[in-house]
Amino acid sequence: MTIQKRISGISGKTIGEILRFGIVGILATGIHYLIYYLLKQIISPNAAFTIGYAVSFVFNFILTSLFTFKTQATVKRGAGFGLAHLCNYLLLMGLLNLALALGINSTLAPIPVYGIAIPVNFLMVRFVFKHKKK
Repeated sequence: MTIQKRISGISGKTIGEILRFGIVGILATGIHYLIYYLLKQIISPNAAFTIGYAVSFVFNFILTSLFTFKTQATVKRGAGFGLAHLCNYLLLMGLLNLALALGINSTLAPIPVYGIAIPVNFLMVRFVFKHKKK
């Protein structure tokens, strides 16, 4: 299937979800990075990244439920969201440590990491919120 056919097959609703996901993602990533940036001055980059991730996770779940996919925040969705974000967290930490090992400055290291992990996370989270049992 060509890219043009794939793009033309995307519904307006899906495009709206992608745009809303982007807005929420930018806000959550901003919160994550700000906390990381402030805390890395006094604790290790890994600890700062983890604390920032935990805070942005809560914010992200609430807005993803209510704004991105316009659904209720249920325990089942919370568990699926948590599992998707556990995978995302492990990917982020692996990429962050790879970036640091490659000598990328700790202030800049999260930026390319986000560029890789965020699209993967969208696919996982969308599955959690949109998957219907048959």
